Amino acid sequence: MWAGFKLWYSGGSRDRNGVGILVDGDLREQVVEVRRINDRLMTIKLVIGGCTLNIISAYAPQAGLDEEAKKLFYEELDEVVRGIPNTEKVVIGGDFNGHIGATSSGFDDVKWRLWFWGEKWRWNFASRLC
Repeated sequence: MWAGFKLWYSGGSRDRNGVGILVDGDLREQVVEVRRINDRLMTIKLVIGGCTLNIISAYAPQAGLDEEAKKLFYEELDEVVRGIPNTEKVVIGGDFNGHIGATSSGFDDVKWRLWFWGEKWRWNFASRLC
């Protein structure tokens, strides 16, 4: 089932933090750069046709951590995003361990998860972004 896929991973120990990006075998040759920033942030850059696509994987600190850890994470994420030229596309995916507003209620009708599978979607997704 996973034959041909390539996983890039950034993280320390297997039981704490860590981010990864899984790329379909048909797109793995288009990956021109991998940046492992830390155990909460990484990026890959793909060139598809004439389009450059940056994918960022992020794992924000959870509620139990101090404000300084959260501030540092968002500063690092901001630096990564600002470092990408305006001529390139950006997709950010990850677990941001948060919600909008003072409470998590009131957004029950918002669909946050998308589940896709199959050859057609993978190619259509990349080609639509570029």
